[in-house]
Order: sequence, then structure tokens, then C-alpha cells
Amino acid sequence: MKTKLIQEEIKYIGSQLSPHWIYKNFNIQGDAIVAFKGECEVKLTEMVDIEDVINNEPIYSKYMLSFITEQFGVELVEGVFRQRLLICIIKELLEEKGVFVVRNGDDLMINGRKLSVSIATKSITSVLIHTGLNILSEGAPVKASGLSSELGINDIDEFALEVMKRYAEEIEDIKSASTKVRGV
Repeated sequence: MKTKLIQEEIKYIGSQLSPHWIYKNFNIQGDAIVAFKGECEVKLTEMVDIEDVINNEPIYSKYMLSFITEQFGVELVEGVFRQRLLICIIKELLEEKGVFVVRNGDDLMINGRKLSVSIATKSITSVLIHTGLNILSEGAPVKASGLSSELGINDIDEFALEVMKRYAEEIEDIKSASTKVRGV
């Protein structure tokens, strides 16, 4: 799996969660995960999570670290497993930095405040995952926590690179583990 930290700020509006967005914009073909920073504003018309649409819960963050991954040859249930793996890797890394994190499905909470948004979906060609972590908590429509504003994680690029590295290694290790066993 290829990884890339995108230096330019990108406002995440939901349309980036589309097939080949990574390939078309960054010339990275195949399984990949990218990270970028910027404002996040997903209106109900762009929402993939139907439950959020029904509950009239648009997403907003003044400044967010976003991860988008596209993976091919994967069905949606496996994509959701991979989404949860990404969330667990983020939780593990935060805990190594001394932050107590509660995970509920694909949500990460700090002291009862929401740190993350995440969704996995299936396109005609691939599984797509977006996971966003508030960098700043101010202005969110829910009680929110932020990597910099509350958790003291100020080198967001370093944090993003480590998350992507661990995720890519874990996916490759899972694939490798599946090729070294004898069927019974």
C-alpha cells in the first residue's frame, strides 16, 4: 500500500470520497492512503452515512487531519474491518503518547468529546475510507476534542506519517499472513 502526506491544505467536503480520487489528483495508482489538513465541511447532500442524513447531522471542523484510503479487490464488510483497524491504530498511537481514548465502533472519544469522524463505503471499483481527526475543536457542531487544541499533538505531519506507515504495514502483514498457511 502506498502512502502520501499531502502538504497543500485541502477542504474536505465529501466529494473526495470517490473512486480514483487519489490516482487522479496525486498520480498514485492502486491501494493507497493519503493524509492532508484543512477545514472539513460535509453538507447533507454529500453525506455517505445515511444515518447522519436522517438525523440531520452535517459534519464540520475548522481544522482537521483527514485520511483517505482507496483499496481494490475488497468487499464492503472487509472495508469496514479495515476502517476499524485504522481507528484502532490511531487509538494505539494516541495511547502511546499518554492520551486516554475511548473507542466506540469507528468513533474516538476523549473525555466524552468526539475526536474523529469516519466512514467506509463501496464504490463500483473499490472500498473507500475517510477518517478525520479534529486538530482544533472550536466551532464543531458537537462536543469535540482536538489533536493540537487539547491533546498537545503539535507535529501533525509526524503523527499522520506514523498512522499511515502503521496502517500500510498492518495491511501488508495481514496479506502476507494469509499466504503462509496451509489450507485444511
